[in-house]
This record gives sequence, structure tokens and C-alpha cells, in this order.
Amino acid sequence: MAVRIDGKAISAQAKAQVAEEVAALKEQGIRPGLAVVIVGDDPASRIYVNNKKKACEATGIYSEEYALPANTTQEDLLALINSLNKKPEVSGILVQSPLPEGLDEGAVVEAIDPQKDVDAFHAYNVGKIMQGSYTFLPCTPAGVIELIKSTGVEISGKQCVVIGRSDIVGKPMAMLLLHENGTVTICHSRTKNLPEICRTADILVSAVGRAHFVTEDMVKPGAVVIDVGMNRDENGKLCGDVEFEEVEPKAGYITPVPGGVGPMTIAMLMKNTVAAAKLQAAK
Repeated sequence: MAVRIDGKAISAQAKAQVAEEVAALKEQGIRPGLAVVIVGDDPASRIYVNNKKKACEATGIYSEEYALPANTTQEDLLALINSLNKKPEVSGILVQSPLPEGLDEGAVVEAIDPQKDVDAFHAYNVGKIMQGSYTFLPCTPAGVIELIKSTGVEISGKQCVVIGRSDIVGKPMAMLLLHENGTVTICHSRTKNLPEICRTADILVSAVGRAHFVTEDMVKPGAVVIDVGMNRDENGKLCGDVEFEEVEPKAGYITPVPGGVGPMTIAMLMKNTVAAAKLQAAK
């Protein structure tokens, strides 16, 4: 039976460390601040934004929220980002996705000052991650690395399989595993012999966004299984990509959904906001 990786407990430890760092920075006159922009009234986005505000409160990070109507124009959104780029109280800027139809998400990301891009989505920061000389890491992949390390399993030399090739999780996840000296295979919708490839994985990360996608026959006995998926099953219940009840007896370690990767994403956002504050104070 797999050991469940407790994302809530590990994220609480990470946030406690951030809180200590924030307190020390404030003594030096540096106050980390996060601006969160939400456009429209997507219920899931609202939950995420509220959770980020709570994490800021818990860690002592100053926060601002900008809730814009769904009919906000691209011009108005870019003007807001430009003003936040210049605002000294704001160390980090996060624009909650998805944006309403008609807004160019790519242009919005590129408008954020790379030194305030705490999601690490800007092309500049993506390039730095490729080179391994980064200041910020994308929050979800960074959280996954922390969860894997919490197990005591060494990533170096291990076969790592990532299912999913999104710019937000799949691609940067593969790069971070590579930086830890893992041997990485990226799988996607066109991959042939997917179950066979997954069975080679000592570390299997699923970020495909399909409920019950990873079944027991795709998992190597004793593997570390990280479930990034956040889906609803046929009964409307929150679930991941992994068929948990099937896979848990076979894996060595496994993350539950909820309570696995999700809390770590927010903890890493807090960490990035502190890193941004330090970077700007050093200018």
C-alpha cells in the first residue's frame, strides 16, 4: 500500500518558512506584496483567488486584489498591469486564468515585468528555467518537486514520465526533473504505447486533466505517483487524473486529490513573491 504524500502538511511547513522570511525582511524595511487580478466571475477562479489571499494573510505578505468585470477590454487590462509594474508596494503580479473570451492571455503575460512575474510564465523566465539560472519557478511544478523530495526518493538517475505537455505544468515539470538529473519522457495525446511507457516510470507525474485517466496497469510497482489533475467525476466529486483506489495499493508513494499538489502550488507562489521582493530590493 502506497504512502500518501500529505500536501497540506508539507505546504504548511513551506508557508511557515515563508512567514519567518517575511518577518525578517520587514525588519530590513522590505515588505513583500502580491497583486492578484481576476477578470470575470468564474467560480473556480474566485476560489483560487480567495485561497491566495488567505495564504498572504497567513505568511504576512501584503496583498491587493483587482476584480474586473468580464467585459474588460484588453487595453484596460494592459493599462492596469502597466500601473502595477510601476507600483513599488507590489513585488509580484498574478493574473488569474482563464481569462474571458476575447482577451489575449499571451499578451497579458508578456506585459508583466519579468521581475514581478511570480507565476514564471513570461518568456524571459521560461528561458531562464530552460538554462537552469532562474529566480522563479512555475508554482505547480516547483510544488511537485518539493512533494517528491519529501518522500526521500532521489530523483537523480530515475526514470521520470510526465503525462501532459502544457506550458503551465507539463513542459516546465519535465525541465525541473531534468535539472534534478532525472531521465525524463514527456507523453501526450499522440504518444503511442502510453501504458507501456508509464510502466517504466520510477516517478510518474500526471497533468493531463482527465478523470481516472491513469489506471493500475500503467503504474510500476513502488513508483512515486504525483497527480496534478483537478477534475470532476461523473457524480460531480473532485478527483484527479489517477484512479486512486486502484493505484494506491501498487504505488510506493501517491498524492491524493484534493490535499496533494493543490496546497503546494499556493505555498510556492508565496515563496516566489518573497524572491521577487528580494530581487527588487537589491536593484
